[in-house]
Amino acid sequence: MRLIQCLHDGAPCAALVESAEEVRLLDADTYTLARRAMAAGQSLTEAVENALTPTRLDYAQLIDDKRLLPPLTHPDPAHCLVTGTGLTHLGSADTRSAMHAKTQVSEDELTDSMRMFKLGVEGGKPAPGEEGAQPEWFYKGDGACVVAPEADMPVPHFAQDAGEEPELAGLYVIGDDGSPWRVGYAIGNEFSDHVTERFNYLWLAHSKLRACSFGPELWVGALPAHLEGVSRIVRGNETLWEKPFLTGEANMAHSLANLEHHHFKYAGFRRPGDVHVHFFGTATLSFADNIRTREGDRFEISLAEFGRPLRNPLRFEADGTPVDVKSL
Repeated sequence: MRLIQCLHDGAPCAALVESAEEVRLLDADTYTLARRAMAAGQSLTEAVENALTPTRLDYAQLIDDKRLLPPLTHPDPAHCLVTGTGLTHLGSADTRSAMHAKTQVSEDELTDSMRMFKLGVEGGKPAPGEEGAQPEWFYKGDGACVVAPEADMPVPHFAQDAGEEPELAGLYVIGDDGSPWRVGYAIGNEFSDHVTERFNYLWLAHSKLRACSFGPELWVGALPAHLEGVSRIVRGNETLWEKPFLTGEANMAHSLANLEHHHFKYAGFRRPGDVHVHFFGTATLSFADNIRTREGDRFEISLAEFGRPLRNPLRFEADGTPVDVKSL
């Protein structure tokens, strides 16, 4: 089952994807449906089936009218936390071989990044009931940093790079008792400043404080272990860059359960009613191929199982003025 969210009569509303051409409207938004399912002890699938309306909408028209929304949102963006993990994917066979070679040196010679990657390879998929290796973790912002599918991806004036990161994102709602509930998964563009990060890895935190996007479709249910997608950048009417990418647990050093555990083990991330968007990492970047994006370039990230691609054009913001902090 796949869901979208769109604006209908001026309010967010979820819809069931019935085909590539048509969606069937539900009587509430995704957040409300998730809360209903929790309260009733139902699966989200059951809640969706009980929320179907007779109204069907043209999918392409929703896109043309810019009415698509992220497939899960919170009524108050401050109660949506956007985070992620890195160094989680094995990549292609060539990438995997190169990274493996880099780990076959003494512990003193390993970079911090390779040490983190090696920890994941050796201990990122623990047996049930055991705790695995901690992944790299980062914060992106609250719900205000999330850009809807098809909407412009803003680039701040101080950014040194504007690069895509094609990833899976897990979408969650915290129950009234503090238990995290996974609503589903979506295609994500985690979007980072790789030039800033490359200068010094201690600037990773700065490089991640950017916009992001996920959707347009929410995958409900068990996720395939092996997923093959395509990430591309379109400039004008031409494809500037294109590359396949692999994701899913079969292509990751960490299990999804391990990544979820190390995020939600913190009590502050289990606040009742909150929404969480957690990016699971990537192994494919146009930045690695020396691509530099510019105004109007469009990111397109697709996974066949997830329906329509996630698309966002770039918009570079004008120069800003220094922030003036006043004393009270």
